[in-house]
Amino acid sequence: MSGHSKWSTIKRKKGAEDERRGKIFTRLARDITLAARTGGGDPNANPTLRTAVEKARGSNMPKDNIERAIKKGTGELDGGELDEITYEAYASHGIPVLIQCLTDNRNRTLADIRRIFNRQGGNLADAGAVSWMFDTKGYITIEHSGDMDPDDIFMLAVEAGAEDVDIGEETIEIYTSPDQLHTVSHTLSENGLTVGEVELAQVPKNEIELGEKETLQVMGTIEALEELDDVQQVYSSLSISDETLATLEAA
Repeated sequence: MSGHSKWSTIKRKKGAEDERRGKIFTRLARDITLAARTGGGDPNANPTLRTAVEKARGSNMPKDNIERAIKKGTGELDGGELDEITYEAYASHGIPVLIQCLTDNRNRTLADIRRIFNRQGGNLADAGAVSWMFDTKGYITIEHSGDMDPDDIFMLAVEAGAEDVDIGEETIEIYTSPDQLHTVSHTLSENGLTVGEVELAQVPKNEIELGEKETLQVMGTIEALEELDDVQQVYSSLSISDETLATLEAA
């Protein structure tokens, strides 16, 4: 899962800019609204809403924003009319891509996505053509703080039900089965660890490595998709080499 780990590193650094623009709060609010609309406004009785709220808190989203998004979903406030759609596609060089969207206008969203592929290369695919290449996993991050030895965090996570733990230089990333996400996250929090991201992620079963030029081209497509207001998440099978990651970090 190292490829997903590198993508997450890049997205966290990019996320600082998104957060300054307030864009990340818009996306988090949409997640919360949809979860509340489909499963009710009580996070204790709605695991999907609980995940969305935990993710929002991890991004320092204000409490009032969270409560307002929940009320939109339950109908107490206007503005909860959103559709959840996942588009399947191939970026240039045959890289499989999943594009998760929340939108109040399907035609606009589809047209925006098509425009990017027409300009950057690649094409949309039929339903099911790409999704089978990914597994749904629970995903949790913890920043290194020095309060607990990484090996102890590894053991704690595994004993709580984690499937894999990736100890990076700055962040510890933990993968679980979807039904164990909240159990593992709660155990880590109860043991004094500061949990960052808590979400269900699409992790590629196999990764594809390209040359640096081709990798940057595909990444350009993914970044363009992520800039769309209706796009919540983009997942791909692209593997990023250490050399390419160093190029990006130096930019």
